[in-house]
Amino acid sequence: MFARLRLGAGACRVFGVLALLLFSFSAAAPAGNPSPSEYLQAVEFPYYLYPRTLWERELVWLKNIGIRSVEFSIPWNWHQLAPGDFDFTGRTSPRRDLLGLIRILRRLGLNAWVRSAEPVDGWRNLGVPDVADAATMRAWLKQLSDILATQTASHGGPVAWVEGTALEIDAAAPPVAVRISAGDPTALALSRQAFATGKSVLWTGVEDQLYPAGWKSDSGAMLVEGAVGLSGDERPTAAALLRQAALLRHWGDTIPALQPAAAPQLPSGKLPAGVTAIELVSPGASAVNIVNRSGQPFRDELRVFEPASKRTITIPAVVPAGESAWLPLSVSLAPDGLCRECSNFSAAERLVYATAELLSIEYENGILAMEFFAPEDGEAVLQLERKPVGPLLAAGSPMDYDWDDHALRARLPIPGSDAPGHRVRIGIAIEVAETAAFFTDARRLIIGQKNAISTNYSSAKVAARSRLRLPDGFTATPKAKSPDEIEYQVDVPADALHGDFATLALEADGTLMGRARLQLFRPFSIRLMEAIQLHFGQHAELTPDPPIAPIDAKTGSDLEISIRNNWPGIQTYRLEADGDGLEFLPAKTEISIGAAAERRVSMRVFAAEGMAGLRDWHLRVTGAGEADLPMRVLLLPRGRTAVWSADLDGGGAAEWILETERARAVFSAEDGGRWMEFTAKQGNANFLPEAGAYAAQGSVAVRALEDGLEFTGPGWRRTARMAGATLTIEQDTPLPAAPVEPIKIGNTALTVERTSPTRVVYTLQ
Repeated sequence: MFARLRLGAGACRVFGVLALLLFSFSAAAPAGNPSPSEYLQAVEFPYYLYPRTLWERELVWLKNIGIRSVEFSIPWNWHQLAPGDFDFTGRTSPRRDLLGLIRILRRLGLNAWVRSAEPVDGWRNLGVPDVADAATMRAWLKQLSDILATQTASHGGPVAWVEGTALEIDAAAPPVAVRISAGDPTALALSRQAFATGKSVLWTGVEDQLYPAGWKSDSGAMLVEGAVGLSGDERPTAAALLRQAALLRHWGDTIPALQPAAAPQLPSGKLPAGVTAIELVSPGASAVNIVNRSGQPFRDELRVFEPASKRTITIPAVVPAGESAWLPLSVSLAPDGLCRECSNFSAAERLVYATAELLSIEYENGILAMEFFAPEDGEAVLQLERKPVGPLLAAGSPMDYDWDDHALRARLPIPGSDAPGHRVRIGIAIEVAETAAFFTDARRLIIGQKNAISTNYSSAKVAARSRLRLPDGFTATPKAKSPDEIEYQVDVPADALHGDFATLALEADGTLMGRARLQLFRPFSIRLMEAIQLHFGQHAELTPDPPIAPIDAKTGSDLEISIRNNWPGIQTYRLEADGDGLEFLPAKTEISIGAAAERRVSMRVFAAEGMAGLRDWHLRVTGAGEADLPMRVLLLPRGRTAVWSADLDGGGAAEWILETERARAVFSAEDGGRWMEFTAKQGNANFLPEAGAYAAQGSVAVRALEDGLEFTGPGWRRTARMAGATLTIEQDTPLPAAPVEPIKIGNTALTVERTSPTRVVYTLQ
């Protein structure tokens, strides 16, 4: 029988150690190239549909949530500028930097699944150049082969699979995969079904897709919404991917070994309509997959086969309506299970079952730690060969647990979690470790800098025999602070990526004693607070690179620079602004900022008399980190309309902009003179739909006027003139229909006056 164990004075001696471990415990995403038998879960990442400045951020995010592989096409007509002329480095558009993408994947240890053959769905001409013959195709395939041949997994590169037989390079064909849209309401059930049957999965529609102007196969909206926005916000549709990615971090390697067992049953009869259950078994770890497609919560007991005892046991199961649950069963605590470094457990010790999804399990310094997806309270039952020394820490708090002396089983409570992802960690001290080592308050590492990392040891002898294990490219210099404490100066490579994680480990005599997974940060982060945003509809926006701030051409304007100190201590930064024909007051300033804090610096910028349009300037930062950051100002004439042009979305073609003190209108010449944006600057609200207006296939000629733009297309001429907050569009033939209707956003309203078939007046008031 189980007896309730409470936290006593003796157990409190290891409580602090347990709390330290659980605070820093976080399952690391596996890295490295896949084995032939490995289960594949990939995310579609069409790099040409995403601003180059966001590639690193998004790929780091994918790695951090547990994704190991990305899939993408390489559009022939995107990289071929003319027969024999190719851009793979971004010289004509940042989004053509295929070599840069491969470097990022290599640095992150992510695998690439390359689709080297057309068609490219949704892309202009399906990815084929307007003029394509056998000779141009041979030239294209040779260029592509030359780039990818040395980047395959067999050469230590990221290209693990190539789809299509035209390229003769050393890469395997990808497995047949189930395509699942992240926006599908049944995505979680579909992915669990594929997971349970060993079928690979390719997730689509994960990131927002922003087409370069003129490259969409139709004239619809340039922005196709995904589960993750341009600003990095995770929409509710990302939940299924996040759940599946977290689960597969540790379960993915087990999938090829799982085999179906007899279907789980209720003690009293069949499963209710809409509820399905599959049991999958393997020598190291088994699971019960339950999908509840009914409209009612499923709460009952299931009779399942336990592989370790070869008997039928009964486990409780709770699955909300419309949800899925992957419940662990007979998970070995020895290294043949999910805990690869659990060397202190015998083959008979195991997690018998848990009523919540097991995301990860680790053991170090005598403490067994587990992480679960637990939207409500549950339990985990351990089969052990000795009584734990205690205590149990669950969700950061000490809790009682039950121990059965006869069966040598511990029943541990799993508290339900309201945290993002419903994740909860529990840990129990199994034994008092003979040797132990810990990282002391290690939270983050600064890229390109020396980082002080303190470590403590159970004895001076252990400290003397220990060593610090580092990721490739990292170096460290030790300094003894006391007989049982060592401080390391850890050098992080300058080409490491902001937001990525690095795992550091302490070992002695070949035994792992402590581990820390630390996030990597640049020394500082900079934002120009007045930078304009390019809007797509009312809910998506993108900050151009370099950032652009409008200023009064006559009297100058104030600019605010926000600086975030990413160091774990107070740092001092020196800022210097400089630009031809521009004067900054103050031109130089110094500021001290607290640990992980953010402060703003104000400066006023003036332009020389007679200057107009866009002007480049640089912000140089020294001190606790160095950078030379390009920025721009738009000199805005008071009471007049500025007509200017810049590549705002990084797509390789410049947009045309009309701007006053009150409003901004953005147009594209690449898709029929599309009117992309009409923004009231007070309130920063865009009044156009995501598709804009007047879009059509093909490019048009654009000419700047004193207060407007002239567009010339096949058989028509159109002008757009702006004064104050009024935009007038006229055409020498009847204007096409435009989906722009009167609307009010906040305190500003858009009025639409169609004065004739060839003239429309749009006013923000």
